Amino acid sequence: MFGNTLTRGLCATARLPLPLGEGMRVRVVRFGMWILTLCFIAFIPQAEATPKIQHWSLANGARVYFVETHELPMLQIQAVFDAGSSRDPADKAGVARLATALFDEGTGELTTDDIASRFEGLGAEFGASADRDMAMVHLRSLSDSALLDPALDLYARILAAPSFPQASLDRIRAQTLIGLQKDMQSPGAIADKTFYRELYGNHPYARDTAGDEASLKTITREDLINYHKRYYVGANAWLVIVGDVSRRQAKRIAERLVGQLPAGQAATPMPLPTSPSTARVQRVNFPATQNHILIGQPGIQRGDADYFPLFVGNYILGGGGLVSRLAVEVREKKGLSYSVYSYFLPLRVPGPFMLGLQTKNTQSEQALKLAREVLADFVAKGPTAAELEAAKKYITGSFPLRLDSNAKIAENLAVIAFYGLPLTYLDDFIGHVQAVNIEQIRDAFKRRIHPDTMLTVIVGGQR
Repeated sequence: MFGNTLTRGLCATARLPLPLGEGMRVRVVRFGMWILTLCFIAFIPQAEATPKIQHWSLANGARVYFVETHELPMLQIQAVFDAGSSRDPADKAGVARLATALFDEGTGELTTDDIASRFEGLGAEFGASADRDMAMVHLRSLSDSALLDPALDLYARILAAPSFPQASLDRIRAQTLIGLQKDMQSPGAIADKTFYRELYGNHPYARDTAGDEASLKTITREDLINYHKRYYVGANAWLVIVGDVSRRQAKRIAERLVGQLPAGQAATPMPLPTSPSTARVQRVNFPATQNHILIGQPGIQRGDADYFPLFVGNYILGGGGLVSRLAVEVREKKGLSYSVYSYFLPLRVPGPFMLGLQTKNTQSEQALKLAREVLADFVAKGPTAAELEAAKKYITGSFPLRLDSNAKIAENLAVIAFYGLPLTYLDDFIGHVQAVNIEQIRDAFKRRIHPDTMLTVIVGGQR
C-alpha cells in the first residue's frame, strides 16, 4: 500500500474567452467543463519523467511545494496542516473533522450557498477533509486569471476566517452522529474502530477520526474557533501548488493564500505508540454469519529506512490482490475467505501493520490459524525469487499512473511535504524498488513484524 492519500482523479475544464452575463457564464462554464472532460478522458498524459518539485518557505513559516505543468489550463492547490484528528483535545474527539466539514459553510458575511454558487460560477471546486495526521483544504480552478483570481480570493478568505455558523454545526454534528450509529451496524466498521482503540490505547491514534457520541455532543462553536486559531497558522502549514502558472505567479499565490496567516507555532511532536508485548485477542459479538478479523501491530512511520523492503515485501504477502501469498493460500487453495489482505499505513509515528480477512463463523478458527501461519512463514523465510520479480514488475510498471494528473501529483506532493520526505522521493522511487532484494525483505520483516505478539480483533457471531 503506497500511501493513504496518494491517488484521486482529475477532470479538465475549459477557458472562457468572452465576457458573459452571470447566468450565461455559469452555463457555458459547465458546458466547457463537460466538453474538455471528455477530451481529457481520451488524453491521459504518460508520466515519462517525474515532476520537478520546487520548494521555498514564507516569512510566517509556511512551506511551499510547487510543480509547474502547462498541459492543461488548470491549477490544483492543496493546503495541508498538522491538524488531523490526532490533535483533537482528549475530551473533544471529532473537532478536526467537524472543523473541515464546516469550512465552506460560511466566512464573513458569505453563507454556504454564497460560497457554493461563487465557486460553481467560476468553474472551481473546493473541499476540505481530515485524517489522523493532517487536515487538507483543496482548490481546483482554471488558470485563466479572470476565473482564478476570484477563486483564490474566496479560498483565502475561507482558509483564514471560516465563520463556523452555529446552525451548520448543529446540522453537521447531527449527520455525524447518524453516521456513527450506522457504523455500529457494520461489522467492518466495528472491527476497524476496535482495532485502533485496542492497539493504540491512550495514544491519539486510538480515537475514531469522526469522534464519538459523547464528545461530539460537547463540541461548541468556540472549540472550533480555538482549534482553527491554534493549528491553521503559518508554522503549521504546507502549501502545494500544481499546474499552469509560473514560479513567479506561484510565489504570489502562496503569499496570497497562506502568507498572510499568523505565524503561530508548529504542533507539538506526536508521542510514539507502545508496541504490544504479548499476543491478545479481542472478540466483539455481532449477529452475522461471517466474522471480520483484523490482526496487527504498530508498523512504521513515514521516512522509515525499512520502508521499501517492507513495501515490496507486503505486496507479495498480502498487498497484491489475488496474486498475493495470503490470497493464494487462504482464498484460492482453501476457500476460507473471499477477501484477505495486508498493508502498512505509515504515518507521522508508526501507523498500523494490518492483516485482515472475512470468513464464515464456522471456518473462523481455521482461517485465522492459516493466515497466522502464512504470515509467520513469510516473516521467517521471505519471498521467492519469482515472487520478488513479479512484484517489482507490477510496482514499477504501475508507478506512472500515480502521477498522470495534476490532482495525483498534488497528493504525492502533500505527502512529501507533510512528512518531510526528500524532494527526490518520486525520482528515486523506482530505483529504490528495483534495489530491494530477498535478504533485505527477510531482514526487515524479522526485525519489524512480530506474529507472536500481535493484537487480533474478531467481530461476528460465535461458531
